[in-house]
Amino acid sequence: MSKVEDALAELGLQVPEVAKPVAVYIPAVRSGNHIFTSGQLPMRSGELMVTGKVGGEVSEEEAVACARQCALNAIAAVKAEIGDLDLVKRVVKVVAFVASTPDFTGQPRVANGASELFGQAFGDAGVHARSAVGVPVLPLDSPVEVEIVVEV
Repeated sequence: MSKVEDALAELGLQVPEVAKPVAVYIPAVRSGNHIFTSGQLPMRSGELMVTGKVGGEVSEEEAVACARQCALNAIAAVKAEIGDLDLVKRVVKVVAFVASTPDFTGQPRVANGASELFGQAFGDAGVHARSAVGVPVLPLDSPVEVEIVVEV
């Protein structure tokens, strides 16, 4: 097991199987020294954790947990592409999309669910640039979607 997986295990987490894509794409692709993941939804055991809009049917706390699951799923996509998570030199960029009501402005707090997990899993290599974007709707009515770029 990698150091990253050991760090996740200390949090009571394990890298899941890569989620099956919901359309025609692959979970991650390598280009040179970078791995680009597709957008990862908060899937657990093949189902979304919750559905709906943050600030509406979905609480901010639920959305933070969803972002964390998206991050874990992104880590799984990276692992499937490179095999050993200890090959990750740095999480370079995180983009978090938050399907939210027009009056909800806490997208950065929701995205922290993903950002904090990357820091816990990768240590200093998990510190990254980030965008947190509010959107009207996401695939399958997911409240959160996260994509990442890592350097290997």
